[in-house]
Amino acid sequence: MPELKWQKSSYSGSGQNDCVEVAGGAHAGGLRMRESEEPAKVLAPGGATLRAMLAHLKAGGGSRIR
Repeated sequence: MPELKWQKSSYSGSGQNDCVEVAGGAHAGGLRMRESEEPAKVLAPGGATLRAMLAHLKAGGGSRIR
């Protein structure tokens, strides 16, 4: 697998380790997510899991999921 190019929101300030980063696509076998404070822990959510997480956040489900 090629090395992943991680991206974070433009709302995150530079040098801050308090954001969710995403990477991936078809070349990586799907979406990958990680918390910038713990970059070694990478999640690979499936479609249903990702949809549920986004629905939770859109409904005001908190600023941080634990």
